[in-house]
Amino acid sequence: MKRYWLLFSQWVTVLLAIWFVVANLQPEWLRGAAQPVQGMTLLQAPAGNVGSRPAGSLSAPAQKASPAVVSINTRKGAGNNPHSQDPWFRFFYGEQEEQNPSGLGSGVIVSPEGHILTNNHVIEDADDIEVVLSDGRKTLAKVIGTDPDSDLALLQITLDKLPVIVLGQLQDLQVGDVVLAIGNPFGVGQTVTSGIVSALGRSQLGINTFENFIQTDAAINPGNSGGALVDVNGHLMGINTAIYSRSGGSLGIGFAIPISTAKQVMQDLLQNGKVIRGWIGVEPQDLSPELAESFQMPPAIPPHTRSGVVIAGVLQNGPAAKAGVRPGDVILQVGSQPVGSVSDLLNQVASLKPGVAAEVLIWREKAQMSLRLTPAERPSPQRRAP
Repeated sequence: MKRYWLLFSQWVTVLLAIWFVVANLQPEWLRGAAQPVQGMTLLQAPAGNVGSRPAGSLSAPAQKASPAVVSINTRKGAGNNPHSQDPWFRFFYGEQEEQNPSGLGSGVIVSPEGHILTNNHVIEDADDIEVVLSDGRKTLAKVIGTDPDSDLALLQITLDKLPVIVLGQLQDLQVGDVVLAIGNPFGVGQTVTSGIVSALGRSQLGINTFENFIQTDAAINPGNSGGALVDVNGHLMGINTAIYSRSGGSLGIGFAIPISTAKQVMQDLLQNGKVIRGWIGVEPQDLSPELAESFQMPPAIPPHTRSGVVIAGVLQNGPAAKAGVRPGDVILQVGSQPVGSVSDLLNQVASLKPGVAAEVLIWREKAQMSLRLTPAERPSPQRRAP
Protein backbone atom coordinates (compact mmCIF):
# COMPACT_ATOMS: atom_id res chain seq x y z
CA MET A 1 0.00 0.00 0.00
CA LYS A 2 2.79 2.36 0.84
CA ARG A 3 4.35 1.67 -2.57
CA TYR A 4 1.14 2.62 -4.45
CA TRP A 5 0.79 5.80 -2.46
CA LEU A 6 4.36 6.76 -3.35
CA LEU A 7 3.71 6.19 -7.10
CA PHE A 8 0.47 8.22 -6.92
CA SER A 9 2.18 11.18 -5.26
CA GLN A 10 4.98 11.10 -7.83
CA TRP A 11 2.49 11.14 -10.76
CA VAL A 12 0.57 14.02 -9.19
CA THR A 13 3.77 15.98 -8.76
CA VAL A 14 4.78 15.38 -12.41
CA LEU A 15 1.33 16.39 -13.71
CA LEU A 16 1.32 19.57 -11.60
CA ALA A 17 4.76 20.47 -12.91
CA ILE A 18 3.59 19.93 -16.51
CA TRP A 19 0.48 22.05 -15.91
CA PHE A 20 2.56 24.83 -14.36
CA VAL A 21 4.95 24.89 -17.34
CA VAL A 22 2.13 24.91 -19.91
CA ALA A 23 0.14 27.57 -18.03
CA ASN A 24 3.13 29.91 -18.09
CA LEU A 25 4.62 29.17 -21.49
CA GLN A 26 1.65 28.17 -23.67
CA PRO A 27 -1.53 29.34 -21.87
CA GLU A 28 -3.51 29.26 -25.13
CA TRP A 29 -3.30 25.44 -25.09
CA LEU A 30 -5.45 25.43 -21.97
CA ARG A 31 -8.10 27.83 -23.34
CA GLY A 32 -7.78 27.16 -27.07
CA ALA A 33 -10.90 25.07 -27.22
CA ALA A 34 -12.90 27.37 -24.98
CA GLN A 35 -15.92 29.06 -26.64
CA PRO A 36 -17.16 32.61 -25.90
CA VAL A 37 -19.90 32.76 -23.38
CA GLN A 38 -23.32 33.16 -24.99
CA GLY A 39 -24.33 36.87 -25.19
CA MET A 40 -20.80 38.14 -24.55
CA THR A 41 -18.33 39.48 -27.15
CA LEU A 42 -14.66 39.21 -26.34
CA LEU A 43 -12.57 42.13 -27.73
CA GLN A 44 -9.13 41.33 -29.07
CA ALA A 45 -6.57 43.56 -30.76
CA PRO A 46 -6.33 42.70 -34.48
CA ALA A 47 -3.16 41.07 -35.72
CA GLY A 48 -0.68 43.23 -37.62
CA ASN A 49 -1.41 46.41 -35.59
CA VAL A 50 2.10 46.70 -34.20
CA GLY A 51 3.13 49.63 -36.45
CA SER A 52 0.15 51.90 -35.80
CA ARG A 53 0.64 55.00 -33.65
CA PRO A 54 -1.69 56.29 -30.96
CA ALA A 55 -3.95 59.23 -31.71
CA GLY A 56 -2.11 62.56 -31.42
CA SER A 57 1.32 61.11 -32.18
CA LEU A 58 3.62 63.48 -34.10
CA SER A 59 6.03 60.77 -35.23
CA ALA A 60 4.94 61.03 -38.89
CA PRO A 61 5.94 64.69 -39.46
CA ALA A 62 9.05 64.21 -37.30
CA GLN A 63 10.21 61.24 -39.39
CA LYS A 64 9.41 63.09 -42.62
CA ALA A 65 11.31 66.28 -41.80
CA SER A 66 14.16 65.12 -39.55
CA PRO A 67 16.44 63.59 -42.23
CA ALA A 68 16.70 67.00 -43.96
CA VAL A 69 17.83 68.79 -40.77
CA VAL A 70 21.61 68.88 -40.33
CA SER A 71 24.07 69.89 -37.63
CA ILE A 72 26.58 72.62 -38.44
CA ASN A 73 29.98 72.82 -36.77
CA THR A 74 32.08 75.91 -37.40
CA ARG A 75 35.71 76.70 -36.65
CA LYS A 76 37.45 80.03 -36.71
CA GLY A 77 41.11 80.77 -37.28
CA ALA A 78 43.57 80.68 -34.42
CA GLY A 79 43.21 83.65 -32.15
CA ASN A 80 46.72 83.77 -30.78
CA ASN A 81 48.11 86.66 -28.78
CA PRO A 82 50.19 88.82 -31.17
CA HIS A 83 53.00 88.88 -28.59
CA SER A 84 53.14 85.11 -28.16
CA GLN A 85 56.35 84.86 -30.22
CA ASP A 86 58.11 87.60 -28.22
CA PRO A 87 60.80 85.96 -26.01
CA TRP A 88 60.21 88.45 -23.17
CA PHE A 89 56.47 87.83 -23.29
CA ARG A 90 57.03 84.08 -23.20
CA PHE A 91 59.52 84.51 -20.32
CA PHE A 92 56.96 86.32 -18.14
CA TYR A 93 53.72 84.62 -19.27
CA GLY A 94 54.87 81.23 -20.48
CA GLU A 95 53.73 79.38 -23.58
CA GLN A 96 50.26 80.42 -24.74
CA GLU A 97 47.89 77.76 -26.02
CA GLU A 98 46.46 78.27 -29.49
CA GLN A 99 42.79 79.09 -29.46
CA ASN A 100 40.42 77.93 -32.20
CA PRO A 101 36.93 79.15 -31.33
CA SER A 102 34.18 76.85 -32.56
CA GLY A 103 30.43 77.13 -32.87
CA LEU A 104 27.44 74.88 -33.19
CA GLY A 105 24.14 75.28 -34.99
CA SER A 106 21.66 73.61 -37.30
CA GLY A 107 20.53 73.88 -40.91
CA VAL A 108 17.91 72.59 -43.34
CA ILE A 109 18.51 70.97 -46.74
CA VAL A 110 16.12 72.71 -49.13
CA SER A 111 17.17 71.42 -52.57
CA PRO A 112 18.53 68.23 -54.17
CA GLU A 113 21.55 70.29 -55.25
CA GLY A 114 22.62 70.48 -51.61
CA HIS A 115 21.52 74.01 -50.69
CA ILE A 116 21.17 74.51 -46.94
CA LEU A 117 19.38 77.35 -45.17
CA THR A 118 20.71 78.41 -41.78
CA ASN A 119 21.23 81.56 -39.71
CA ASN A 120 23.93 84.05 -40.60
CA HIS A 121 25.06 84.22 -36.97
CA VAL A 122 25.73 80.45 -37.03
CA ILE A 123 28.39 80.69 -39.76
CA GLU A 124 29.50 84.32 -39.39
CA ASP A 125 33.31 84.71 -39.52
CA ALA A 126 33.79 80.93 -39.76
CA ASP A 127 36.84 79.62 -41.60
CA ASP A 128 35.58 76.02 -41.79
CA ILE A 129 31.94 74.93 -41.90
CA GLU A 130 31.27 71.23 -41.37
CA VAL A 131 27.83 69.79 -42.05
CA VAL A 132 26.78 66.55 -40.34
CA LEU A 133 23.76 64.73 -41.78
CA SER A 134 21.32 62.68 -39.75
CA ASP A 135 22.69 59.50 -41.38
CA GLY A 136 26.18 60.28 -40.05
CA ARG A 137 27.76 61.62 -43.25
CA LYS A 138 30.03 64.64 -42.85
CA THR A 139 31.28 67.16 -45.37
CA LEU A 140 32.54 70.72 -45.66
CA ALA A 141 30.14 73.38 -46.96
CA LYS A 142 30.75 76.50 -48.99
CA VAL A 143 28.90 79.77 -48.47
CA ILE A 144 26.68 80.85 -51.38
CA GLY A 145 25.67 84.09 -49.70
CA THR A 146 24.63 85.72 -46.45
CA ASP A 147 22.06 88.33 -45.44
CA PRO A 148 22.81 89.82 -42.00
CA ASP A 149 19.70 92.04 -42.17
CA SER A 150 17.44 88.99 -41.98
CA ASP A 151 20.05 86.76 -40.26
CA LEU A 152 19.90 84.15 -43.01
CA ALA A 153 22.67 82.35 -44.88
CA LEU A 154 22.71 79.90 -47.77
CA LEU A 155 25.28 77.08 -47.90
CA GLN A 156 25.89 74.25 -50.35
CA ILE A 157 27.29 70.75 -49.97
CA THR A 158 28.21 68.20 -52.65
CA LEU A 159 26.79 64.84 -51.62
CA ASP A 160 24.44 62.49 -53.44
CA LYS A 161 21.05 61.14 -52.36
CA LEU A 162 20.32 64.06 -50.08
CA PRO A 163 17.06 64.21 -48.14
CA VAL A 164 15.17 67.41 -49.00
CA ILE A 165 12.49 69.06 -46.87
CA VAL A 166 9.19 70.19 -48.38
CA LEU A 167 8.68 73.98 -48.23
CA GLY A 168 5.34 75.01 -46.75
CA GLN A 169 3.05 77.99 -47.33
CA LEU A 170 2.98 80.62 -44.59
CA GLN A 171 -0.65 81.51 -45.29
CA ASP A 172 -1.60 77.99 -44.19
CA LEU A 173 -0.19 78.62 -40.70
CA GLN A 174 -2.49 79.97 -37.98
CA VAL A 175 -2.06 80.90 -34.33
CA GLY A 176 -2.73 77.75 -32.31
CA ASP A 177 -1.43 75.31 -34.94
CA VAL A 178 0.89 72.56 -33.71
CA VAL A 179 4.51 72.87 -34.84
CA LEU A 180 7.75 70.96 -34.29
CA ALA A 181 11.21 72.45 -33.76
CA ILE A 182 14.03 70.21 -35.04
CA GLY A 183 17.70 70.89 -34.43
CA ASN A 184 20.77 70.04 -32.40
CA PRO A 185 20.46 71.89 -29.05
CA PHE A 186 23.61 72.05 -26.91
CA GLY A 187 25.25 69.53 -29.27
CA VAL A 188 23.42 66.56 -27.71
CA GLY A 189 22.22 65.33 -31.11
CA GLN A 190 19.15 65.84 -33.25
CA THR A 191 16.14 66.65 -31.08
CA VAL A 192 12.45 67.19 -31.82
CA THR A 193 10.29 69.37 -29.58
CA SER A 194 6.64 70.31 -30.06
CA GLY A 195 4.46 73.29 -29.28
CA ILE A 196 2.03 75.64 -30.94
CA VAL A 197 2.24 78.87 -32.91
CA SER A 198 1.90 81.54 -30.23
CA ALA A 199 1.85 84.57 -32.56
CA LEU A 200 2.56 85.63 -36.14
CA GLY A 201 4.22 88.74 -37.49
CA ARG A 202 6.26 89.55 -34.40
CA SER A 203 8.46 92.60 -35.02
CA GLN A 204 10.30 95.42 -33.26
CA LEU A 205 12.17 92.93 -31.09
CA GLY A 206 15.61 94.33 -31.87
CA ILE A 207 16.88 90.97 -33.16
CA ASN A 208 17.16 91.69 -36.90
CA THR A 209 16.74 94.72 -39.13
CA PHE A 210 13.82 93.10 -40.92
CA GLU A 211 11.54 91.19 -38.57
CA ASN A 212 8.39 89.21 -39.21
CA PHE A 213 8.82 86.34 -36.79
CA ILE A 214 6.74 83.28 -36.05
CA GLN A 215 6.55 82.97 -32.25
CA THR A 216 6.29 79.48 -30.77
CA ASP A 217 6.46 77.79 -27.39
CA ALA A 218 8.20 74.72 -28.82
CA ALA A 219 11.42 74.39 -26.83
CA ILE A 220 14.29 76.10 -28.70
CA ASN A 221 17.75 76.21 -27.14
CA PRO A 222 21.30 77.21 -28.17
CA GLY A 223 22.27 74.97 -31.09
CA ASN A 224 18.73 75.02 -32.53
CA SER A 225 19.60 78.18 -34.48
CA GLY A 226 19.15 77.54 -38.19
CA GLY A 227 17.02 74.44 -37.58
CA ALA A 228 13.56 73.69 -38.92
CA LEU A 229 10.15 74.73 -37.64
CA VAL A 230 7.69 72.37 -39.36
CA ASP A 231 3.92 71.86 -39.31
CA VAL A 232 2.01 68.61 -38.72
CA ASN A 233 2.59 67.65 -42.35
CA GLY A 234 6.36 67.89 -41.96
CA HIS A 235 6.54 70.98 -44.19
CA LEU A 236 9.08 73.71 -43.44
CA MET A 237 7.37 76.81 -42.04
CA GLY A 238 10.32 78.69 -40.58
CA ILE A 239 14.00 78.80 -39.64
CA ASN A 240 14.49 78.81 -35.85
CA THR A 241 16.51 81.89 -34.96
CA ALA A 242 16.24 83.22 -31.42
CA ILE A 243 14.76 82.74 -27.97
CA TYR A 244 13.70 85.04 -25.19
CA SER A 245 15.60 83.88 -22.14
CA ARG A 246 17.10 85.21 -18.94
CA SER A 247 19.03 82.04 -18.21
CA GLY A 248 20.18 80.91 -21.66
CA GLY A 249 17.61 78.08 -21.74
CA SER A 250 14.15 77.87 -23.24
CA LEU A 251 11.39 79.81 -21.50
CA GLY A 252 8.74 78.94 -24.06
CA ILE A 253 9.21 82.02 -26.24
CA GLY A 254 11.06 81.22 -29.44
CA PHE A 255 11.18 83.00 -32.79
CA ALA A 256 11.51 81.64 -36.31
CA ILE A 257 12.01 83.44 -39.63
CA PRO A 258 8.97 82.60 -41.80
CA ILE A 259 9.45 80.49 -44.90
CA SER A 260 8.16 83.30 -47.13
CA THR A 261 11.10 85.50 -46.10
CA ALA A 262 13.56 82.61 -46.31
CA LYS A 263 12.49 81.73 -49.88
CA GLN A 264 12.85 85.32 -51.07
CA VAL A 265 16.30 85.66 -49.51
CA MET A 266 17.39 82.30 -50.92
CA GLN A 267 16.26 83.29 -54.41
CA ASP A 268 18.17 86.59 -54.26
CA LEU A 269 21.32 84.91 -52.94
CA LEU A 270 21.23 82.32 -55.74
CA GLN A 271 20.68 84.93 -58.45
CA ASN A 272 22.81 87.83 -57.21
CA GLY A 273 24.97 86.51 -54.38
CA LYS A 274 23.35 89.11 -52.14
CA VAL A 275 19.91 90.48 -51.26
CA ILE A 276 19.03 93.70 -53.07
CA ARG A 277 16.64 95.96 -51.17
CA GLY A 278 15.33 99.47 -51.63
CA TRP A 279 16.52 102.32 -49.40
CA ILE A 280 15.46 105.97 -49.07
CA GLY A 281 17.71 107.35 -46.33
CA VAL A 282 15.41 108.43 -43.51
CA GLU A 283 15.28 108.01 -39.74
CA PRO A 284 11.70 106.98 -38.88
CA GLN A 285 9.81 106.72 -35.61
CA ASP A 286 6.33 105.46 -34.79
CA LEU A 287 3.44 107.90 -34.75
CA SER A 288 2.05 108.29 -31.22
CA PRO A 289 -1.42 109.73 -30.48
CA GLU A 290 0.27 112.81 -29.00
CA LEU A 291 2.27 113.41 -32.19
CA ALA A 292 -0.83 112.89 -34.30
CA GLU A 293 -2.60 115.59 -32.26
CA SER A 294 0.33 117.98 -32.59
CA PHE A 295 0.36 117.51 -36.38
CA GLN A 296 -3.41 118.16 -36.37
CA MET A 297 -4.09 114.97 -38.28
CA PRO A 298 -7.81 114.20 -38.73
CA PRO A 299 -9.23 111.10 -36.99
CA ALA A 300 -9.42 109.16 -40.26
CA ILE A 301 -7.15 109.36 -43.28
CA PRO A 302 -8.21 106.83 -45.92
CA PRO A 303 -7.31 104.04 -46.24
CA HIS A 304 -6.13 103.87 -42.61
CA THR A 305 -6.97 105.47 -39.29
CA ARG A 306 -4.34 107.84 -37.92
CA SER A 307 -1.51 105.53 -38.84
CA GLY A 308 1.80 106.50 -40.29
CA VAL A 309 5.47 106.97 -39.50
CA VAL A 310 7.11 110.25 -38.49
CA ILE A 311 10.34 111.18 -40.25
CA ALA A 312 12.73 112.34 -37.53
CA GLY A 313 15.71 112.79 -39.85
CA VAL A 314 16.56 112.80 -43.54
CA LEU A 315 19.98 111.89 -44.93
CA GLN A 316 21.47 114.73 -46.91
CA ASN A 317 21.52 113.97 -50.66
CA GLY A 318 19.74 110.68 -50.01
CA PRO A 319 16.80 109.45 -52.13
CA ALA A 320 14.21 110.86 -49.72
CA ALA A 321 15.91 114.26 -49.55
CA LYS A 322 16.07 114.46 -53.35
CA ALA A 323 12.35 113.68 -53.51
CA GLY A 324 11.53 116.53 -51.11
CA VAL A 325 10.90 114.62 -47.86
CA ARG A 326 11.55 116.75 -44.78
CA PRO A 327 11.96 116.06 -41.07
CA GLY A 328 8.51 116.23 -39.48
CA ASP A 329 6.71 114.68 -42.45
CA VAL A 330 4.45 111.71 -41.74
CA ILE A 331 4.65 108.93 -44.33
CA LEU A 332 1.17 107.48 -44.76
CA GLN A 333 1.60 105.19 -47.71
CA VAL A 334 4.32 103.68 -49.91
CA GLY A 335 3.01 102.71 -53.32
CA SER A 336 -0.41 101.20 -52.65
CA GLN A 337 0.46 99.92 -49.15
CA PRO A 338 -0.49 101.87 -46.00
CA VAL A 339 2.27 102.40 -43.43
CA GLY A 340 1.31 101.55 -39.86
CA SER A 341 4.67 101.27 -38.12
CA VAL A 342 8.41 101.62 -38.58
CA SER A 343 8.58 97.92 -39.35
CA ASP A 344 5.99 98.38 -42.12
CA LEU A 345 7.99 101.23 -43.63
CA LEU A 346 11.25 99.25 -43.60
CA ASN A 347 9.65 96.21 -45.23
CA GLN A 348 7.74 98.22 -47.85
CA VAL A 349 10.75 100.32 -48.82
CA ALA A 350 12.95 97.21 -48.91
CA SER A 351 10.54 95.60 -51.38
CA LEU A 352 10.94 98.54 -53.81
CA LYS A 353 13.21 98.02 -56.78
CA PRO A 354 16.21 100.36 -56.69
CA GLY A 355 16.11 102.91 -59.47
CA VAL A 356 12.36 102.56 -60.08
CA ALA A 357 10.27 105.52 -58.90
CA ALA A 358 7.35 104.97 -56.49
CA GLU A 359 4.59 107.19 -55.16
CA VAL A 360 4.80 108.12 -51.48
CA LEU A 361 1.83 109.71 -49.69
CA ILE A 362 2.78 112.02 -46.80
CA TRP A 363 1.09 114.39 -44.32
CA ARG A 364 2.62 117.84 -44.11
CA GLU A 365 1.26 121.11 -42.72
CA LYS A 366 -2.30 119.85 -42.16
CA ALA A 367 -2.65 118.34 -45.62
CA GLN A 368 -1.85 115.26 -47.67
CA MET A 369 0.54 115.40 -50.57
CA SER A 370 2.15 112.91 -52.92
CA LEU A 371 5.84 112.69 -53.73
CA ARG A 372 7.59 110.66 -56.40
CA LEU A 373 10.59 108.96 -54.82
CA THR A 374 13.26 106.86 -56.49
CA PRO A 375 14.84 104.45 -53.99
CA ALA A 376 18.50 103.49 -54.07
CA GLU A 377 20.03 100.13 -53.17
CA ARG A 378 20.26 99.55 -49.44
CA PRO A 379 23.90 99.77 -48.27
CA SER A 380 25.53 96.68 -46.85
CA PRO A 381 25.02 96.41 -43.08
CA GLN A 382 27.85 97.35 -40.78
CA ARG A 383 29.80 94.50 -39.26
CA ARG A 384 28.36 93.48 -35.92
CA ALA A 385 30.42 93.95 -32.81
CA PRO A 386 31.34 90.67 -31.06
